[in-house]
Amino acid sequence: MGEMTDLCVTECTRCPALVDSRSRIVNGTGPEDADLLFVGEGPGANEDEQGEPFVGRSGSVLDDGLRDVGLARKDVRITNCVRCRPPENRDPTEEELGNCRGYLEREIDALDPEVIVTLGKVPSEHLLGRSVAVTKEAGDLEEVRIEDAPRRVLLCVHPAATLYDRSQRETFEAALQRAADLAGVADSDGGQTRFDDF
Repeated sequence: MGEMTDLCVTECTRCPALVDSRSRIVNGTGPEDADLLFVGEGPGANEDEQGEPFVGRSGSVLDDGLRDVGLARKDVRITNCVRCRPPENRDPTEEELGNCRGYLEREIDALDPEVIVTLGKVPSEHLLGRSVAVTKEAGDLEEVRIEDAPRRVLLCVHPAATLYDRSQRETFEAALQRAADLAGVADSDGGQTRFDDF
């Protein structure tokens, strides 16, 4: 049904509609020991074509946002809830999210990040298991159990939201800054901020 080596899914046929609409499986990218893990919804057309998450316009917004808080894409890991492009870029169904959940959990488990940042409503609801008003809750931190381990999840608006609504840019940037601060990865004075200090 599905094969996973390390953090990459090499073969999967669990979701017939996604198998038909994908040209490839899009796995997460970035270091396998990154402190920050960004989780999006699923690959779009650009991602499906290039085989990497967040490479289109949303990817440029994310790259700029990371740079503004002192990070580069190579410093963080970026993945999605589902690894295959849904047809017409529709939201993944509950069943599709469920089919891919084990892969995401194994990636989180292997990575053991300081903070997981959800990019948008779908990944936020998927990981928290509740409905989320993402524009109101962006920047909020919650602890949840994933694969029986406590995980810190920081909610963030999707980078694309800033393209359609400029007022979301500040919300997006503030959430990225908080994520960097919490993970202690972009501390300007060179000291490591650990979560225990909070």
